[in-house]
Amino acid sequence: MVNNNSTIEDLIKGGVIGAFLGALLSKDKEEGAMIGAMLGAAFNATLKANKAAKKTGLPLLVEENGKLYAVNATGQKVFLKDIEQPKKVLPQEFILD
Repeated sequence: MVNNNSTIEDLIKGGVIGAFLGALLSKDKEEGAMIGAMLGAAFNATLKANKAAKKTGLPLLVEENGKLYAVNATGQKVFLKDIEQPKKVLPQEFILD
């Protein structure tokens, strides 16, 4: 079972570090801090989820160039099937309002 307090603390740590770096690197300190906090928390949560997924011993599914692979605990990739690429073209940049 996941310890919720630990997860919340990790998200806060990632957010605080991200906010500091965002403010440091951005011309608009307030916006940079906000964006950095979100990115820091998301990055930290992603790393933690990836580590937890690897501990299960189950293969991770990854997509590369329209092909679906299962990656086992040793890092070996096994081809599963071709998958259809999305037809919708997403913009390269997004504007935050």
